[in-house]
Amino acid sequence: MKKPLRIAIYSGEIPSTTFIERLIDGVSKSNVEVLLFGNIKHNVKYDGKVKTYGYFNNKISKLWSLIKYSCLLFFFKPKDKKRLDYFLREHHKQGLASKAKFYPVLWHTPDVFHVQWAKGIKDWIWVRDFGMKLVLSLRGAHINYSPIADLELAKMYKNHFPQVDGFHAVSHAIAKETAKYGAALDKIKVVYSGLPKLESSSYIQSKSKQAALETSADNELQILSVGRSHWKKGYTYALDACKLLKQAGFKFKYTIIGATNDMELLYQVKDLELQNEVCLLDKQTFSAVKDYMLHADVLLLPSVEEGIANVVLEAMALGTLVLSTTCGGMDEVIVDTKNGFLVPIRDSKAIANAINTIATLTLEQKGEIIERAKKKILAQHNEDSMTSGMIDLYHQVLN
Repeated sequence: MKKPLRIAIYSGEIPSTTFIERLIDGVSKSNVEVLLFGNIKHNVKYDGKVKTYGYFNNKISKLWSLIKYSCLLFFFKPKDKKRLDYFLREHHKQGLASKAKFYPVLWHTPDVFHVQWAKGIKDWIWVRDFGMKLVLSLRGAHINYSPIADLELAKMYKNHFPQVDGFHAVSHAIAKETAKYGAALDKIKVVYSGLPKLESSSYIQSKSKQAALETSADNELQILSVGRSHWKKGYTYALDACKLLKQAGFKFKYTIIGATNDMELLYQVKDLELQNEVCLLDKQTFSAVKDYMLHADVLLLPSVEEGIANVVLEAMALGTLVLSTTCGGMDEVIVDTKNGFLVPIRDSKAIANAINTIATLTLEQKGEIIERAKKKILAQHNEDSMTSGMIDLYHQVLN
């Protein structure tokens, strides 16, 4: 029987983000053994093909990990240990935390080491010297604006990206941007984020067509945004659009999940006299966010920068109309007026006009847009395609 691939999916934390956990689950079901390293936030029961070699974030746990793997390497891989220790000295990473982080990877030596965050790539270049292939995932913030704001980070990317064996990009727009930092285009594979098959089906079944199309009883258009309070989310432009809508006599309620206590937004809401129209909520559970989406008429993504926003994929699968800016790779998902709506970034007037347009759509027109959106998600953003795409990338770098 052919020996299964051994793939390390590394984010630094166990468990990790929703996307990474879906990737771990999908890859482990494809005759692949998945190895997880890093800080264990809490114990998780994984499939039998997922092996966890982490430590808890305290000195005792890290010390135990260090002693265990130091002994194993000293007695069974002394030359490899000596080479890694030399690397650690050269890069001033000889502390307890660094050795507890690196030694387990050297001992287990996966076939592919898949780093999830670009900013951490310099810590893992050494794995290639021990026969491991290095793969890096490329996502919005780490590529689109961080290296622009941080010239040292950009320099680091240019130094290390040419040494990476393969890249995973969440969109074609991200792939194009990454090439500016020395990544070879023929090493970049675009693999879209996937929603689980059962989850996507339950989404589509959970919201009847009539419920998806009807507005609230008092005829207020329910507008929803979801995401942490950050300049890249473009909430200030959305609020300016709300002011235009209010001045025009348009009735609406705009809820932002994840923006509670943001002083800038609170001030803007008061300054624009939108206290009765805008509600800022704290971060919610996934179940609660899903419920808000089910009752929203429009999911608004006013961002100035994204890869491809998962919240948009989830809203489209749920049957909620989406209005997004043309940030990042959003035009790889949304075709304007066909399966959603697109407006330029930083254009409050365009947001307000699009919301007005959505409010005038007939039930039949809304239903057609929603159905096309669901089909797009099922075709392009399903978990099976994501998993097979990543497996293909692993085989590509190994071959």
